[in-house]
Amino acid sequence: MRKAEKILKAFANRRRLAIVKYLKEGEATVGEIAGEISLSFKSTSRHLAVLQAADILEREQRGLQAYYRLAPLQDSVVRAIINSL
Repeated sequence: MRKAEKILKAFANRRRLAIVKYLKEGEATVGEIAGEISLSFKSTSRHLAVLQAADILEREQRGLQAYYRLAPLQDSVVRAIINSL
């Protein structure tokens, strides 16, 4: 039950929904995501941390850049939410 609550809270924000929708196309850096959703780097990083903590996103560090992509999802509810975006 806690996991479901964490996932639903992560999706309960329009900026985070925009991030997930953008990442359906592939991976991106924090700066690219911030530019896409018209938000500061710092605020975007916070939203990404929430999505990563809910296991919706994966993060890969390459040098100074952090790349984010959708995590391989097993949960059908999460998949349905992402597919509806």
